[in-house]
Amino acid sequence: MPTRKPKGKNLSEKQKQENREISSFRILVEHAIGGVKRCRIVKDRFRCYKDGFEDTVMLIACGLHNFRISLKNNSIET
Repeated sequence: MPTRKPKGKNLSEKQKQENREISSFRILVEHAIGGVKRCRIVKDRFRCYKDGFEDTVMLIACGLHNFRISLKNNSIET
């Protein structure tokens, strides 16, 4: 978690730099989660009580997200 500014004081430059690094990493993670949630089955609640189904759905959604990213990167390079 980022360091919070104490009341009436300022953060040191080291703390500010650490907060920037944490923030840049969090942005990447949040974008990845948002990309996976483009698959509606991940975003909405589903009614399947089979063991392991949720994990399978998440694996497929992550695979589709990675595939979409690889296609996007290939179209930029060519």
